[in-house]
Amino acid sequence: MKLAQDTSRPPLEYVKGVPLIKSFAEGLGSLESFQARPDDLLISTYPKAGTTWISHILDMIYQGGDLEKCNRDPIFTRVSFLEFCVPGVPSGMETLQDIPAPRLIKTHLPLALLPQTVLEQKVKVVYVARNPKDVAVSYYHFYRMAKIHPEPGTWDSFLEKFMAGEVSYGFWYQHVREWWELSHTHPVLYLFYEDMKENPKREILKVLEFVGRSLPEETVDHIVQHTSFEEMKNNSLCNYSSVPLHIMDHSISPFMRKGIIGDWKTAFTVAQNERFDADYAEKMAGCNLTFHS
Repeated sequence: MKLAQDTSRPPLEYVKGVPLIKSFAEGLGSLESFQARPDDLLISTYPKAGTTWISHILDMIYQGGDLEKCNRDPIFTRVSFLEFCVPGVPSGMETLQDIPAPRLIKTHLPLALLPQTVLEQKVKVVYVARNPKDVAVSYYHFYRMAKIHPEPGTWDSFLEKFMAGEVSYGFWYQHVREWWELSHTHPVLYLFYEDMKENPKREILKVLEFVGRSLPEETVDHIVQHTSFEEMKNNSLCNYSSVPLHIMDHSISPFMRKGIIGDWKTAFTVAQNERFDADYAEKMAGCNLTFHS
């Protein structure tokens, strides 16, 4: 894998009002040729909400819990990242060509940028949402280590950008709300990161039912075990450690950092927390989504 050196720390580029990683924005045109299939499954999340976790769970389900089959490739190859586009690395559209049906595809795109073919084909979607305070902290550390993002600056300045929707993929608030609203008219299984941490088996059973599959209880337990944060953090096929240093520098922060609920309490000051709560109340007014912190 070779990467052009000039891709490091470029500014975000706006598409339809949504800020994106520059190379992703430049590659969005290729999605116009994307043809969704009715048997595709789309994994949708705002960044740092458990995307890799639910991806690994679904791949294990699709492989009948067979860990050897899941070890065929890194998770980012097994589950194609739809809008991924970085010079010198196969794009999401390119990796899709090698994935046999039924395909698992992931995206962070808001609905304004999602290819319409996904909705037209009534593709099933598994969406995972996470408490925004933990998302903000995790996203800050991800910005620090993933060099395709602009420099994050200080935690304080990054939090301001997060609240203003000036980070890649834009407003967290809009993302979780619009996918929640879509779940009332489209086949979307809307999950919460905190519920998955509290009782992973219960949530995996929901996923199984949603995708129309059944597995023996011991296989489900096997999936629970091998998709735990500890197992995945130590699994080179899940922890992104094989990604070139020019894209991700794990010496700055590991891709899989803590995976806990409430880590925001180690980062937020009292003033930041009060300001965030007031902003949250304003932006989420009238929405019946509730998050555990």
